[in-house]
Amino acid sequence: MFCSEVYTEASSELFSETKTHSSDRTMDLGLAEDHFSRPVGSFVASDIEQLKLAIEECKKLILELPEHSERQKDTVVKLIHLRLKLQELKDPEEDEPNLRVILEHRFSKEKSKSVKQTCDKCSTIIWGLIQTWYTCTGCYYRCHSKCMNQNTKPCVRSKVSHQSEYELSICPEIGLDRQDYRCAECRTPISLRGVPSEARQCDYTGQYYCSTCHWNDTAIIPARVIHNWEFEPRKVCRSSMRYLTLMMPRPVLKMKEINPLLFNFVEELVEIRKLRHDILLMKPYFITCKEAMEARLLLQLQDRQHFVENDDMYSLQDLIDISTGRLSCSLTEIHTTFAKHIKLDCERCQAKGFVCELCKEGDVLFPFDSHTSVCHECSAVFHRDCYYDHSTTCPRCARMTDRQQDEVEEEK
Repeated sequence: MFCSEVYTEASSELFSETKTHSSDRTMDLGLAEDHFSRPVGSFVASDIEQLKLAIEECKKLILELPEHSERQKDTVVKLIHLRLKLQELKDPEEDEPNLRVILEHRFSKEKSKSVKQTCDKCSTIIWGLIQTWYTCTGCYYRCHSKCMNQNTKPCVRSKVSHQSEYELSICPEIGLDRQDYRCAECRTPISLRGVPSEARQCDYTGQYYCSTCHWNDTAIIPARVIHNWEFEPRKVCRSSMRYLTLMMPRPVLKMKEINPLLFNFVEELVEIRKLRHDILLMKPYFITCKEAMEARLLLQLQDRQHFVENDDMYSLQDLIDISTGRLSCSLTEIHTTFAKHIKLDCERCQAKGFVCELCKEGDVLFPFDSHTSVCHECSAVFHRDCYYDHSTTCPRCARMTDRQQDEVEEEK
């Protein structure tokens, strides 16, 4: 409609320099009064009622005035000012504390006045210029100051701390009737027909929520990634959205136990598993190398600390980066840097290499070389072909066994 176009155009001029209007454009609607200065003292209900009447008159006049005329634009700007003033009277600014703790939320008072946000409690816009608002530093729950005490939802950060695991069933729906036709979170009556409130399903929990608790946000669902290698975002409720966001960097997925067959179908997973295994083999070289410690080589993996602790735990962010190819590129580059330090740059690390005792030929070998095999008993390194040809005997293990027997005989 033309009103929405005019409203949008006029909104951009809201804080522009005030123009001088001629007397024939003055509207006798009580709009010439100063409704925008800072209120002094307390307001009574009649002031709010007068503003409501002025707003209604403005709306009527906008419809009556010629389309796209200057008078219509001026009236729209006036209407915006009146609505902001009415909101200010309903929610007067007070001296609010900078930090408040409610239901394990740590609400911090926001300083920004220009960023437009939406209140997670009442689902209305937070006008930073005239309203006080808070954000939880743990789960980023945002709300008006007046809505904080009405909040009944605990901080999702506490759930992440106490229950660091995903729902691994794909959309585990139990049915709206099992929910007694009520929102799974706030218990508001809902139905699929939208009366009294629309029922919206969360693809992560499988449950139904009202429009206040479910804003049709989308997120990648861990269960669909693990079982189907599917990364299409699905609609989730607000609490699931915050939970999945906080859980995304946490390495809680043990892929070889949850779905080991996935490695048979996703080549990128096999490649990443090999790179991670090699990095774990390189780690002992670095923690005993003074130059590597001074260069802080392992800090190149500080964003994925679990990569230097194990090779079987993954975070959801890891799997997303594997699917896009980002992780393969970055991890290959780090692997190359690590191998270069051990095999070329550092004499101390080079001295810890192995010579194949089966053929006693070739270059110095390292356990992370692609053409080598490692003895599971003594960790000696051999050429792969040599090791499989002499798989029944490891020279180093044989020497260690003989030495132990000699020591026992000497003690006798």
